[in-house]
Amino acid sequence: MEPAMAVSDLAGLNAKLDALATQVQYLTEQAEDAARRQQERSELMHDLVPIANDAVDLVTEQLEEIQGYVDLSDLLRLFKRLLRNGRNLDRMLDQLESLMDLSQTLGPLSDSIFEKATDLLQAAEQRGYFALVRGGARAVDRVATSLTPEDMDRFADNLAVILTAFKEWDQPEAPGIRSLLKQLRDPEVQRGLAAALRVLRAVGVQTHAGQTPSTSAVVTTDTANLKQRNRT
Repeated sequence: MEPAMAVSDLAGLNAKLDALATQVQYLTEQAEDAARRQQERSELMHDLVPIANDAVDLVTEQLEEIQGYVDLSDLLRLFKRLLRNGRNLDRMLDQLESLMDLSQTLGPLSDSIFEKATDLLQAAEQRGYFALVRGGARAVDRVATSLTPEDMDRFADNLAVILTAFKEWDQPEAPGIRSLLKQLRDPEVQRGLAAALRVLRAVGVQTHAGQTPSTSAVVTTDTANLKQRNRT
């Protein structure tokens, strides 16, 4: 009987020892895990402290540069305004999101319009429209540099007279030789023919010289003719 009880007590003692060993192992693992986390926190703090110090130094330096322009009351007033206008800021952000959605929607359409405009401009360049515009701009520049305001006024008056004469040209048939000879005796007709001949002479001189007749030369000749007519 006693040996059986001794064996039973020994088995219970062994079970308790096993349970105690399990608990000790668990506590050991927990201690090791806590130590490992503590080591990681220490390493993280060791890395973050220099960065935080540099950030504090940078912020301090920047604040020292603007301390003459901003004080604490300004910051508090700005903070209160932000709080008061929270709803306005929210609506503004909603509108900004709507604009972004609109830009994403119109993006492909604007690309297509840009491509079409590029094609049209390229076609106009190939057809010589831009060269014509540049030539017209040079002609206008030459006319502007060759004529004075008084010359332009005289030229406009004479141009109006010429246009009026064309409007009144209602003869159904061409005039005869006698009518033309009679008109040639008119002093005004003679002055007009002289002016036209001077213009043709200027064109012929530049053509003979191998140059394209310039608008400024023709207009200058016409202006001289107008001046002479006005003096007459």
